[in-house]
Amino acid sequence: MTQVKNWQLNRDMEYPYEEKRPNRQVAYIFDTNKCIACQTCTVACKTTWTSGKGQENMFWNNVETKPYGFYPTAWDVKLLDALKGQEWNKETYEGKTVFEAAPAGEKVLGHLPSYQDYANPNLGEDEIAGIVDKGAFFTGVHNVWMFYLARICNHCTYPACLAACPRKAIYKREEDGVVLIDQTRCRGYKECVQACPYKKTFFNMVTRTSEKCIGCYPLLERGEQPRCVQTCIGKIRLQGWLSKPNEAKEDNPLDYIVHFKKVALPLYPQFGTEPNVYYIPPIHVPREFLLQMFGPHAEEAVKIYRAVKSDPKLLAAFLLFGNTPKIITRFDFTEKETIGFNEKGEEIVRVPLTEPFFEREYFDAKLNVYRHNTA
Repeated sequence: MTQVKNWQLNRDMEYPYEEKRPNRQVAYIFDTNKCIACQTCTVACKTTWTSGKGQENMFWNNVETKPYGFYPTAWDVKLLDALKGQEWNKETYEGKTVFEAAPAGEKVLGHLPSYQDYANPNLGEDEIAGIVDKGAFFTGVHNVWMFYLARICNHCTYPACLAACPRKAIYKREEDGVVLIDQTRCRGYKECVQACPYKKTFFNMVTRTSEKCIGCYPLLERGEQPRCVQTCIGKIRLQGWLSKPNEAKEDNPLDYIVHFKKVALPLYPQFGTEPNVYYIPPIHVPREFLLQMFGPHAEEAVKIYRAVKSDPKLLAAFLLFGNTPKIITRFDFTEKETIGFNEKGEEIVRVPLTEPFFEREYFDAKLNVYRHNTA
């Protein structure tokens, strides 16, 4: 094991390989407050990449209902239980990561799901937590909650799947940080499936090799966002390039939301993989649950999100979500709109900060029809 810097833990940690960050890192931001669990992203990914034989159980993208939804079953609670205490001292994680808690002879602490664990992709869907007293729905606020959690491969800075592979079949691309599996080297040992804390590597029973999300890298190479991002009906997703913390740029929308405002947070940062999918926490969920899932900045992130209407720049960054298929690398804003630019500096999208309203005459004399204003 060697010592590497994990900025999400605010400390150095153990990892089997030396620190080697890519030239640029693919990253995503998901707004949990806007997800409606329509599963359009899931279907788009499924029909594009995993509709073949042996891929029936593969959902490189899925949307779960928390706190009781999982795919595969109990993927996170089993590992949280195995890690035992996960202690934070303000911004510093003082517990053990999956690498530091690995059993003797292993590189990563993990668990291998059974075949039955993949049998219920909609487990816990729309189930709520909390107790509803009789008549509570008629008396104001009620003490129940749930939220939707969209999940893909995190293309981690320190991938557990890569660390565990005895064949060195898994690698992280230098040009964009996408984590891929070389299936000519893979022998189907399932070490990556066991090691991945997020259970986003899958075993193909037909080819006898492992497969995973490829970040839609053919689209990335054309300057376009992945299929799950482009097809999202709720406009909850934004994909781009995340800078290293000490090189963050304020005009990069991902850098601004993640590094400057810290309103989008990694999922289970205590696992130690430094995941590169970031979530805006749900605003109505108990703080203890958010702390466990998103780390010590969760409560402050909720406060910042609630106050976004008084923060024009953050609002401008949020309005870029889902409004162009192209990758936005820089943004600017005026009193009326936000503007997104691509890597070449070309303007690719312009979004009004306030949705325009057009009122039509009730009677259209030209066409001799009556029209209602519905929006």
